[in-house]
Amino acid sequence: MMDTAMFRHTLVNHFLETSAQKFPEKTALIYQGKRFTYADIDSRSERLAHALAASGVERGDRVAVFMDNSVEAVIALFGILKANAAFMMINHTTKSGKLEYILNNSRAKVMITQNARKDVVASTTSPHLQTVIWSGLASSPLSFEKITCNNAINGSIKKTCIDLDLASIVYTSGSTGNPKGVMLSHLNMVSAAHSITTYLDNTDQDIIINVLPLTFDYGLYQILMGFRVGATVVLEKSFAYPAQVLKVMTEEKVTGFPGVPTIFSLLLQMKDIQKYDFSTLRYITNTAAALPVSHIKRLRELFPQAKLYSMYGLTECKRVSYLPPADLEKKPTSVGKGMPNEEIFIVDEKGRRMPPGEVGELVVRGSNVMLGYWDLPEETAKRLKPGTYPGERLLYTGDLFRTDEDGYFYFVARKDDIIKCKGEKVSPKEVENVLYALDGIVEAAVVGVPDEIFGQAIKAYVALENGARLTEKDILKYCADHLENFMVPKYVEILETLPKTTTGKISKTLLMAVNE
Repeated sequence: MMDTAMFRHTLVNHFLETSAQKFPEKTALIYQGKRFTYADIDSRSERLAHALAASGVERGDRVAVFMDNSVEAVIALFGILKANAAFMMINHTTKSGKLEYILNNSRAKVMITQNARKDVVASTTSPHLQTVIWSGLASSPLSFEKITCNNAINGSIKKTCIDLDLASIVYTSGSTGNPKGVMLSHLNMVSAAHSITTYLDNTDQDIIINVLPLTFDYGLYQILMGFRVGATVVLEKSFAYPAQVLKVMTEEKVTGFPGVPTIFSLLLQMKDIQKYDFSTLRYITNTAAALPVSHIKRLRELFPQAKLYSMYGLTECKRVSYLPPADLEKKPTSVGKGMPNEEIFIVDEKGRRMPPGEVGELVVRGSNVMLGYWDLPEETAKRLKPGTYPGERLLYTGDLFRTDEDGYFYFVARKDDIIKCKGEKVSPKEVENVLYALDGIVEAAVVGVPDEIFGQAIKAYVALENGARLTEKDILKYCADHLENFMVPKYVEILETLPKTTTGKISKTLLMAVNE
């Protein structure tokens, strides 16, 4: 047993293990009305770790978690870490082609999934995948229920990882059209969780509701941060049924409510919201895109006792900045300053720091900065560049910012054409590849257009072959069948032809100018 008085978190799984030792009978997770204690989650994840070790998982191996929000997904990520492996949370709406790419690219040895995903899994092949562990499939010889509940633990797994070891790979859209894997060490994730819980003042008295997918790092970190401080996390599938979520919030006396603009927009549209008692709510956090000033005003009126945090981040370092609630009124469009134990600044094209008012690229320096992109040394070199000391690497975010005279940061634009929609990065190339696969489409271009709620919405421009009878509805349905939900265009416009540059390439600049 570890001595918690002398212990500090160095590995992500220590969040669970330490809280299980300090608060064994405390409720760690509430899911669909069921309560799970820290001791319960810890013992189940330990059993899974033994099953993984028995199936050949070793230090540094990658294990995919292809599930929606569930208690099994939480058990899975900690069980993987306990087995000295690295977890990969894969969105449950991912189609077989992309799933196959991720499994092959990462060379995942094991996948943990749900019975509801069996059709997608069945149409996916990977020579590296040795074992699939099913949740909710009693006939499986590696039934997740049996592994986590009934298997006896023989001996103990030697914990060999240190904080520099790989903890997770998060696949995010890349400019080539294929997703790229952001490699995060235990140190990266522990550092980020520590900094965020510090400025949010999280304690073991908090009750945090999470309606965001665990495959979205903002949703994942609600579990990690909650378990780090010994809090209780109320895990929901989504915010699809707002009234039910609000009912749970009042019943469980929630103190923390993380969200994104789409969630808060739905919330503010509810006519009978005043009937709910939110008196226990201590804070609200927003990220993914800036909240409209009108929404900030209404949220503060609706939750007068709650602190509202506006934040900015990206997968490559989890979180970059936050705006203290006290500054929200005087600087509502700012994303604040760097979080604790991190330095951020703006540079010009030669890497020189920029003065207030000048626009340049945002650079992040801190232990939360990723290890790099999996198997993509050239892409890594573009993002991680030499820092202050020999061997140090800084994260060049690809985002353009400016600061004011007080040192507060303001987002201006992205340098590349990656679309930031609903908090997720979307590669136009990846969506265009799907569009070109639809018979009848001869030209396609995908762009991000301003959206008050999403930050950016996805718009597809297409030109059809002569005689093709495709409609906008046909195209949207095809996209929904072949893309993850957040990648499906919000708008489709059919044109006779798409504008070209003098070299014959489709010009997105001309396209957007002509169609403004």
